[in-house]
Formats: sequence, C-alpha cells, structure tokens
Amino acid sequence: MFVDYYEALQISPNADQETVHRVYRVQAQRFHPDNQETGSASAFRLIADAYQILSDPKKRADYDAQHRSSRPQAKFDPNVSPASTLPDEHRKRHEILTILYRKRLSHPDQPAMGLRDLLDLLGMQREQLEFSLWYLKEGGYLLRTDSARHSITLKGVELIETLAAHRNEPMKIDDSRVA
Repeated sequence: MFVDYYEALQISPNADQETVHRVYRVQAQRFHPDNQETGSASAFRLIADAYQILSDPKKRADYDAQHRSSRPQAKFDPNVSPASTLPDEHRKRHEILTILYRKRLSHPDQPAMGLRDLLDLLGMQREQLEFSLWYLKEGGYLLRTDSARHSITLKGVELIETLAAHRNEPMKIDDSRVA
C-alpha cells in the first residue's frame, strides 16, 4: 500500500528541502510520544518515515516517481457540475469562519486549529474543504501556517460579525466545539 508522505507532513510535493525540514521539526515536536498533550507514536513514526525519504534527494526522486504514478489523474469535464451548490459553499465558508472565530475568542493565546480538528468539527473529508479553505486564505479571511494550522484574521472576524449583525443573530459562544 502506497503511503503519501507529502500528505503525512502536510506539505506540497513542490516543497523545498528547507520547508521539508522545518515542517518535520514542527510535526515531530507535536507528535513525539513524550509530548503529553498531542503525542502519538504512530503519527510520529509516519512523519519520521516521511522525513527519511523526503529529506534525501535520491530517495525523494525515486519516491516522487511512485507518487506521480499512484495519484489518479483528474480529468476536467466542463459539462460536469460542481459537487456542491453555491449556497452549500457559502455555508461551509461561514461554518469554518465561525469555528475559527469561536476558537480565537475562547482561546486568544492559542487561536489556531489543525486541519484534522476542523474536519472533525465539520464532519467532512479534506477534499470537501480544500476549495473553501483556499478561498478564505486567498481572500485574507484566514491564515494557514506551515504546520497546517488555521486561524481567523481581522478581516474574517469583521465578516462574521457583520453577517451576524445583518441576520440579527447574537454571537453565541459554544466552547465545547472548539476546545
């Protein structure tokens, strides 16, 4: 079974060696079994294996050949409609920003959330969120760090508060969803 080491480190296949090293160090600290809060032996082994392959130019070149052949080649068909409707996309964006808003409000010292946490809270697969996260990042509504953590920006906070004001909705804070 092919393991996507780029996915494991949450980096692009185009990442340079410095990025591979930097992201590995962050992920290794996060998942090291000695870390009482976020340690995971299996996740640590996976990112260590990924780093061993991706940090060595020869091994990485061999791996990249396998990586390209293992990925299904998507074919664009202009006659196929997108999987989600525009209202669904707007709802997803709003939910993402609301979760990040609540996280920043309830934990100002640690306002960022990992992608897995977002996926779990929204009950979606990564593929279902990629476009929404891209849009929000490019629009300046959220930031994404090298360690794949997301946080709302000032522009995102203003948007959520403006939308709530127009809907006459009080901003209810449910800390149980963003702990």
